[in-house]
Amino acid sequence: MQSGTRGDTVTIDTASVHQFHIPESLMSQMRSSIFLMGPLLSRLGRVELYQPGGCAIGERKIDLHLSGLAALGAKIEETGNRIVCTALEPRGTEIVLDYPSVGATENIMMVAAMAKGMTTIINAAREPEIQDLQNFLNAMGAKIIGAGTDTITIEGVSELIPCTYRIIPDRIVAGTLMIAAAVTRGNVTLERISPAHLTSAVHVLKRAGVQITIDGDIMNVCARSRPKSIERIVTSPYPSFPTDLQSQIMVLLSLADGISISKETVFEGRFKHVDELSRMGADIRVDLNSAFVRGVPRLYGATVEATDLRAGAALVLAGLAAQGTTIIEQIHHIDRGYDRIELMLGRLGAAIHRTAPITDPVPTE
Repeated sequence: MQSGTRGDTVTIDTASVHQFHIPESLMSQMRSSIFLMGPLLSRLGRVELYQPGGCAIGERKIDLHLSGLAALGAKIEETGNRIVCTALEPRGTEIVLDYPSVGATENIMMVAAMAKGMTTIINAAREPEIQDLQNFLNAMGAKIIGAGTDTITIEGVSELIPCTYRIIPDRIVAGTLMIAAAVTRGNVTLERISPAHLTSAVHVLKRAGVQITIDGDIMNVCARSRPKSIERIVTSPYPSFPTDLQSQIMVLLSLADGISISKETVFEGRFKHVDELSRMGADIRVDLNSAFVRGVPRLYGATVEATDLRAGAALVLAGLAAQGTTIIEQIHHIDRGYDRIELMLGRLGAAIHRTAPITDPVPTE
């Protein structure tokens, strides 16, 4: 496979793809490597991979991925950490997911797009990214309907063709910037976003007293005073408040006037940023999957560690709002989800810089 980049454009040529083995060194570093399973199985009839690693945010099983592919006719062999999937002729079927997993929905879609017959995914994930994948695959000749609802129907086709496609704006990056404006009591205008994808984040920030105005694909976020506490925030699959913004919103709650409760229902290990925020003066108590946050007047700079992608983003926001200097270590996690976050925030006036050169966090073989 060959790829090239030009600004915000990526060109991919897969004419030479023949390798169905994904090295363990890649799988252990980047959980997103699991998304190669569906395409490689569909194209080559076989894929060899390993249990994925990545951000330490709790148990993230891939059993729904495997059972979904097995339902399409794949033979699954597991030996220790190694997984081999074989399916020379995937066939459409009805698949009922026990949980609306984004990753499982996407892997099933990518195999079913070229499977023989009709596939129906029931209790499918409804995230905007699922809709975007449907639109992308359809642009390549697939026949998929229903993305954005809990039932997706896929009529298999014999081939997919190359296309040019513009992906949707990243709603989590946009949400992070919205919260950045709120915690620093700033005024930020975001352009070329999809406000409809941010409804839950807008609702929560407005409850905290943040002023938000929307005009088409332009959003202005303004906060001039200390945020209000929020009685209860619960993360849940889309369209509810996203788990990927839970760490960042906790920074805002840490500075709010009063006591807030944040309940995490998606990943049981997603409160590892709490200890780091506490080093900066936050007053947070965790009980099972709920965090009780008593707002403090200010946070203070400290040396902290990014334990995962979104926790790292949250610590960057905390550093922007804190008194003094904050040093964040293990920032390779942050780089997986934000393109040069220090430059993006620097353009908004943040005094932020990287003290070590960017290195590829994923070793190659």
